[in-house]
Amino acid sequence: MKKLVFLLVICQGIWAQDSSTAKAAKKDAPKPETGEHHEFVISNFHTESGVTLPVARISYGTYGHLNAAKDNAILLPSHYMADYHGYEWLIGPGHALDTSQLFLITTELFGNGHSSSPSNTPEPFHGPRFPQMMIRDNVEAVHRLLTEELKITHLRAIIGFSMGAQQAFQWAVSYPAFADRIVATAGTAKTYGHGVVRLEGQIAALTADAAFKDGDYTSQPTKGMEAFGVVWTAWLFSQEWWRKELWREGAKPGTTFESVLHEFRTNFIPGADANDLILQCRTWEHHDVGGTPGFNGDTERALRSIKVPFLYMPSETDLYFPVGDARYEAAFMPKVSLVPIPSLWGHTAGAGGSPADEKFLNEQIGKFLGVGK
Repeated sequence: MKKLVFLLVICQGIWAQDSSTAKAAKKDAPKPETGEHHEFVISNFHTESGVTLPVARISYGTYGHLNAAKDNAILLPSHYMADYHGYEWLIGPGHALDTSQLFLITTELFGNGHSSSPSNTPEPFHGPRFPQMMIRDNVEAVHRLLTEELKITHLRAIIGFSMGAQQAFQWAVSYPAFADRIVATAGTAKTYGHGVVRLEGQIAALTADAAFKDGDYTSQPTKGMEAFGVVWTAWLFSQEWWRKELWREGAKPGTTFESVLHEFRTNFIPGADANDLILQCRTWEHHDVGGTPGFNGDTERALRSIKVPFLYMPSETDLYFPVGDARYEAAFMPKVSLVPIPSLWGHTAGAGGSPADEKFLNEQIGKFLGVGK
């Protein structure tokens, strides 16, 4: 039985398709690569907020093998609440990243429940007392992972989707010569006011549940998390995606709009912790490369400082990171290639939300990286 699983952790709806054609396609498809899981531990990690975590953990995955020269590595930093499997739409046979030639590092953000998070850190930093984490904190931790643990001092590329794109931008500004090329899909160099309002609306929906108890809950605030999921879903796809009922693609017979909405409401991010969800929302909304030391809040000047070729791929219908924001930022970037993704799949297009999106991304990213040359 073939399952259509959205390629984001934030999009957990699963619909079965049981046609004989689908079964044959699954049987003949190459086995997806799954990577190997690792953990990097940092003692006394100093955060941008001024708090020092006695122990900070970075969960990450690797695919392929690092060559003797250590010059075949590509970094893929994770998106919202994702684990290290979040880029398998880009990896393996028939895709842009060939693990017989490349060594891929897929890192997980603070707050995803595996890397250090409100849910898995002991007191005095448990739950709502966990420090605010910035995108720059994540970049600094991964820089230490690369240079201290893996002894990698230069990357062939950095590729990021959504919050991974935010990290890709931050790498380009904080460490302008660390990678040869950078790719950002469905994510911007700064979260602008409209994005902050959206994220705060989702946080408000979650925390309105009395069971949240200011973050010191004894069980997950289920009603608040369901409200959070519905609000998030309203922004996830384009308006036309809903009007054309594209949720029917790959759906099992009998699927209705009501059943799709119920799935998003009750099973949006299975197993997630409320404080973790909020932490990563706040990481997202505080992002601004202009806050990098030396730029004094000047985002445009930070964008002008990017030195390497940069493939910028917004989704034409993204409601989280509108294509207009990408066009505005690209105007300040000296070596940018702005290639919008022609899709109705909204934000999910940036991670291959539909087969056409996946094909377009792999072709464009492969060409940009010089795959096959």
